[in-house]
Amino acid sequence: MVYKDIVRKFALENASKFNGKANPGKIIGKVIGENPEFKDKLKDIKQDILDIVNEVNKLSVEEQIEELKRIAPELLEKKPVEKKTDLKDLENAEDGKVVMRFEPSPSGPMHIGHSYVFGLNYLYAKKYNGKLILRISDTNPENIYEPSYNLIKEDGAWLTNHSITEFMIQSERLQLYYDYALKLIEEGHAYICECDSEEFRSLIQKCEPCPCRELPIEEQSKRWRKMFEGYAEGDAVFRIKTDIKDKNPAMRDFPALRINESEHPKQGKKFRVWPLMNFSVAIDDAESGVTHTLRGKDHADNAKRQAIIHEYLNHKTPIAISVGRINFEGFPVSCSKTKPLIEDGTYSGWDDIRIPFLPALKRRGIQPEALLRYCIEVGVTRNDKSVHIDEFFKTIHAFNKEIIDPNANRYFFVADPVKITIQDAPNKTVEMDLHPDNKKSGRTFNCKDSYFIAKEDYNCIQDGEEVRLRDCLNFKKQGEEFIYTSSEHDKFSGKKLIHWIPEEENYHEAEVLMHNNTTVKGIVEREIEKLQDGGVCQFERFGFVRLDSSDQNHYKLWFTHK
Repeated sequence: MVYKDIVRKFALENASKFNGKANPGKIIGKVIGENPEFKDKLKDIKQDILDIVNEVNKLSVEEQIEELKRIAPELLEKKPVEKKTDLKDLENAEDGKVVMRFEPSPSGPMHIGHSYVFGLNYLYAKKYNGKLILRISDTNPENIYEPSYNLIKEDGAWLTNHSITEFMIQSERLQLYYDYALKLIEEGHAYICECDSEEFRSLIQKCEPCPCRELPIEEQSKRWRKMFEGYAEGDAVFRIKTDIKDKNPAMRDFPALRINESEHPKQGKKFRVWPLMNFSVAIDDAESGVTHTLRGKDHADNAKRQAIIHEYLNHKTPIAISVGRINFEGFPVSCSKTKPLIEDGTYSGWDDIRIPFLPALKRRGIQPEALLRYCIEVGVTRNDKSVHIDEFFKTIHAFNKEIIDPNANRYFFVADPVKITIQDAPNKTVEMDLHPDNKKSGRTFNCKDSYFIAKEDYNCIQDGEEVRLRDCLNFKKQGEEFIYTSSEHDKFSGKKLIHWIPEEENYHEAEVLMHNNTTVKGIVEREIEKLQDGGVCQFERFGFVRLDSSDQNHYKLWFTHK
């Protein structure tokens, strides 16, 4: 076997494994491994290797696999790879009795960081045939983006395949929190503190109680009523009594409710006493029968505070599970940082193709199962993890491709089309598969002598070179003319296979929005009419795309990935 054949087979193998793009560095080692004598000739053959790789990379993955089947089928034999398909068991979990919850604040829609923690909660609820609660934490009136209520609900339904058992909004449950707060005061577990914040901090650092702590219950009840009408904002705080000598100062008599006069997007000025996160969470977990909580390890102290409240109320506290933080590098994954860029027009909205928020991923054609597989891959770990956003999406795209590839119809898309006329080309009907594995036939082309090919392909055709219109015919370029040579693939002597659309067909205009917000325009075969809005297909040799909208003869699509 000549070295060019060896290079080509390894280039095909490498490309077929990595979304159609071979890496020359990975190939050179294999070529030398098969024939060590090539090592001394590396300088002479290096350009040939690069040329062959470029040729292979212009083929679709299907074409690469088909050629590899012919010349080196043994390289297609895949070694079985064991995939993580499940999560480790929960402590004291009973089938049908597990209740999980996820509680985002309404500062924006969910992003890829939320999808990890929320995804784990959903997967555990599913694993144990349990319940999943999605709860909006909106008791801080100053940090609310009102569209988030619907956005989060939609995101949650999408990620969990509509498996949320209960959707709760904390600002609609204030009377419940008030009832429990009064109960804690009457039982001597809480008090109303009028101390200046600096004065209280000084005392607590010295493990000394503030003067408000031991006032009679009658006085505490009076102060509690005064919080609703009497105190000004900042004059009084509702505190939970704890061990005043706790080793952790943050645990000593922590605040649970406070006065906030800000207008609430949902409740307006109806309420002025608002629970802090630990209090509302503790009450809701108890009322909802939450059995396990899974959240970031930065909530470890919060879990302890909530356990104190549960103990006072004689409620069983959930088993707390902590996970490390995924730090995404290369893009600020943050509602607060992204929102101003939407408001000033930098991004078109929360579903802008460039940002890693769930509305955008859904619109691109990412399947929720791909994000859930990532949750399983990372698993439940307390270790923090730094991931560049490009690496994250490389993994998500690989998972997503495995999910969508078996059912995605194949279509020809010709970007920046150029018309060529092939002399002596026969009139013919070409039939092709909608899918190479499970949707045979379904695509019919009526062809004469005029075809549209991509401008990029047109510019690469060399004089005298034979080129094949895939599954159609072969032709050569002679000067400025294109001459038919044959139809059969086994008579094709060249290397270049290109995609095409016959001029005779009722093709459609199409434009694809890419990840960098640029648009690729071209034409697509008429069979795309079978694709419904929101459906995902593969434009051969281009990538997977999702149909965003269609209007008569014009199709708008979003690029999903290779």
